[in-house]
Amino acid sequence: MKAIVLREHGGNEKLRLETNFPDPVAGPNDVVIRVKASSLNYHDVFTRRGMPGIKLPFPVIIGLDVAGEIVKTGENVRDWKAGDRVLVDPIDRVDGGLVGETIHGGLAELCRVPAHQLLRLPDEVSFEQAAALPVAYGTALRMMNRIGQVKAGEKVLILGASGGVGVCAVQLAKLAGAEVIACAGTPEKGEALRALGADHIILYTEEDFLKAVQERFGKPSRRRGGKPGGVDVVVNFTGGDTWVKSLRCLRLGGRLLTCGATAGFDPKEDLRYIWTFELQIRGSNGWDRDDLHELLALVRDGRLRVEVDRVWPLEQGADALASLEDRKIVGKVLVAS
Repeated sequence: MKAIVLREHGGNEKLRLETNFPDPVAGPNDVVIRVKASSLNYHDVFTRRGMPGIKLPFPVIIGLDVAGEIVKTGENVRDWKAGDRVLVDPIDRVDGGLVGETIHGGLAELCRVPAHQLLRLPDEVSFEQAAALPVAYGTALRMMNRIGQVKAGEKVLILGASGGVGVCAVQLAKLAGAEVIACAGTPEKGEALRALGADHIILYTEEDFLKAVQERFGKPSRRRGGKPGGVDVVVNFTGGDTWVKSLRCLRLGGRLLTCGATAGFDPKEDLRYIWTFELQIRGSNGWDRDDLHELLALVRDGRLRVEVDRVWPLEQGADALASLEDRKIVGKVLVAS
C-alpha cells in the first residue's frame, strides 16, 4: 500500500512516501480500515520531531485521526462488518497506546486498529468531518464543557483560536452563550473566526492582547465587590510568553483553561496574580469516548461546524504537516487517500 512513513526523528524531510509498504493484517480482535480521511494535529509534529521519554517503534505511519470503511475483520469481531463506516478513537483504552504513535496511523491507504476503538459513523457525517473531530475537537469539548464549564454571559478570551482546538473552542463558547474574544495572527484568520461566531477579534501581530483586553473590558480589581474588570475565562494552550499575560487578563476569581503548550511548556510564572486575584488554573487532558459521541451528534444536527483549511492528497502528506507546523492554516488539515 501507499503510506507516508517516518523511519527516524527529524525535520519534515524524514516523512517519505512509500508505495510498497506492507498491508496491515487484522488480528483476531482487529479490523482493517480503508482510510477515507485522516486529519493532522500538532501531536504529529511532536511525533516526527521526537518527544522526551517516548520511544517509537520505527517505522511509524503518523496520523492520529482516522475515518473510513472496514474492509476486513478479525475472527473474534462480531459487532462490525466489511462496509461499515467508522471513526477511530485514537486512544486504546483497553491495552494503552495511541494511533499514529504506538500503532500505524491514518496517512496510508489502509489502517489496522482494535475493534474496541471504533465508533459508528452517522450517514449525515462525512468522512472528512469525522476525521477532524477526535484529537482537536474532542480536546476542546472536554476543556470547554467538562473542565472549564463555560457558561452563558461569560467573557471568554481564546488564544490560538485559528487552529483545530481553537476553532472548536470558539464555537463551543458561543453555543454556551458566552461572549467570545478570539486572538488571530492575520486579518484573514480574524474574519474566519468571526464567521464561526467570535464577537471580538484581537490581531496579536498588531496589538498586545493584554493591553487590548484591558482597554476593552477594564483592568481586574482585587477587591471583592469592586468594579469588575477583565474576562471570566482565558483559553491558553500555547504557553510560552503568553502565560503571565493571560493571568493578567482574568477578573477576580477567573479561570485559565489549558490543554497543551505548543509554544513552550516552561513559561515564566508570576504567582502573585494567582493568589491576589484568586485565579483558577484548570488543566484538561484529551477526551473521553462520550465526548466523541457528543461531537458526532453536534455535527450531525448542524450545531457544530467542522472548519477544514484544506484536504491534501496522501502523496502530499508531508506538505500537509508542514502547513500545520508553519501555522498557515485555519481549522483542520486533512489528508484523503
